[in-house]
Order: sequence, then C-alpha cells, then structure tokens
Amino acid sequence: MTLDRIPRGITAHVTSVEASDTHGLRLMEMGVVPGAPVRVVKSAPLGDPIQVCVRNYHLALRRAEAKSITVTFTKEWKPPNPYAYLIKIR
Repeated sequence: MTLDRIPRGITAHVTSVEASDTHGLRLMEMGVVPGAPVRVVKSAPLGDPIQVCVRNYHLALRRAEAKSITVTFTKEWKPPNPYAYLIKIR
C-alpha cells in the first residue's frame, strides 16, 4: 500500500521509496527511509497536499509524491465499524 492511501492517524512503516534520484534523495534527507515510522496527520480541504509525521518531523507531501512511498502497517489494521454508534449500551 502507498502512503497516499493510508487513513489519517494510522502509523505505518516505510518499506520502499520508488522515486527519481533527486526526489528520492530529498525524501531520504527528510527521514523517509525504509523502516521509518510514518503517520498521516491531516490533509488539505481538497485532499492535496497531506501532512505526514516521520520520526516526529512534520512535512507536507503532494499526493503524487506520497504515491511513490510504499508502507506496511505495524499491526493488523481494520477499518472502523461505521455502525459502532448504533450499538446499545446497557
């Protein structure tokens, strides 16, 4: 899965960066290297760019740039139950 597809607030780890030499080097200088934890903090109102946190360093990436970063989840992630608010509490 690529970084542009993970939901907000979920922590994942970078597995690879598929970018051009200059773009890939710039991402590596900012800490986006394989094994680094990464979390999507928020996105702009129209969805581009997104703010990510890499090793307590916040940076903004365009969705096109985030597509070049492959990530894996730290735990088995399941989408939240959309009907959780309907569960009755006794």
